[in-house]
Amino acid sequence: MNLVKSSRIQSIDLLRGLVMVIMALDHVRDYFHLGAFHYDPVNMDTTTPMLFFTRFITHYCAPIFVFLAGTSAFLYGSRKTKSELFKFLVTRGLWLIVVEIVIMNFLWWFDVSYGFINLQVIWAIGICMILLGFLILLPLKVILIFGLIMVFGHNALDGIVMQGSDFKSVLWYALHQQNFVPMGSRMVGLFYPIIPWVGVMGLGYCFGKLYQSGFDASLRKKWLLWLGLGSIILFFVLRGINSYGDMIPWSQQKNTTFTIMSFFNVYKYPPSLLFLLITIGPGFLFLFFTESVKNKVTEFLLVFGRVPFFYYVLHVFLIHALAMGTHALLGGNWRDLILDANIFTTNTFATYGYSLFVVYLVWIGVVLLLYPVCKKYMTYKINNKDKWWLSYL
Repeated sequence: MNLVKSSRIQSIDLLRGLVMVIMALDHVRDYFHLGAFHYDPVNMDTTTPMLFFTRFITHYCAPIFVFLAGTSAFLYGSRKTKSELFKFLVTRGLWLIVVEIVIMNFLWWFDVSYGFINLQVIWAIGICMILLGFLILLPLKVILIFGLIMVFGHNALDGIVMQGSDFKSVLWYALHQQNFVPMGSRMVGLFYPIIPWVGVMGLGYCFGKLYQSGFDASLRKKWLLWLGLGSIILFFVLRGINSYGDMIPWSQQKNTTFTIMSFFNVYKYPPSLLFLLITIGPGFLFLFFTESVKNKVTEFLLVFGRVPFFYYVLHVFLIHALAMGTHALLGGNWRDLILDANIFTTNTFATYGYSLFVVYLVWIGVVLLLYPVCKKYMTYKINNKDKWWLSYL
């Protein structure tokens, strides 16, 4: 399992690879778990400890993915002029928006009519990259302050709630409040509000300074340790106070296990301050502990971390296709897995799905199936650095 040599920073790719693998678990659960189309896995009234954990562990994916996208932008920009980086961020951002709307929505639903358009993490990264393209024209300290204000201050906006589908409301949904918006015969879902996410990407961009060529490695490790510990400690302090940083206060439940689950049940849409602290914080510690680690496991994960976008697109298609095929093999109608907005408003899928044991088996199978494909693409990408279009994939 020897990897082709790369100038990329291994620990960053390793962390990215880990969250990409975990991400597949969440999406397998979406398509395979019993009741996944109708029941919230973090609802204290209907969930189980194992189901809650399965969902909670995947919370690490989106914030670390977005944060490291900012870090990668900084590292890419360290070899380019500001104007070249600006052009790359804006054009790649526009490309990701098109991919989300046209490609990913088809892969999620297999609905050629595009009756339901869900704007998710690729959309958010695209918008944030465009905004970051303008932010990089400012001093790094200003970007840092901006990111901190967005991440630490956005929960002060939780009380602003809009209703309806007028321009002002839709704009607010895109900025800070998740919602569905009817647009003619289609339904559009806005689940990754931009205000906190652009803050995360901005902070990730500033974080790239720690990995700039010539930066002292021992000083970087000190920063990683204190950022990680500080984030986690601040999470426990603010969560214990239970008054700011999340839209869902924790509360005493029917037993200790469920009370602990309530404590860690932090809000993702938009990502609360507490959500970001308890996900990105451990990410810093992971980077601290794995900076020099090399073994068979890290080699395996590095493959996914070096081709994350390629993997992301493929894994959604594969999971959806496997769900469709499995349903047909077990006597169902494969057309049932051509999805539209009605899945959220009808009981069509109330009895569809399988146990968590099956979910975990399928997850392992998906990751193993994608590994050789991703490794071949990673090798091709490394050996063809002169092809500019590969930086967009």
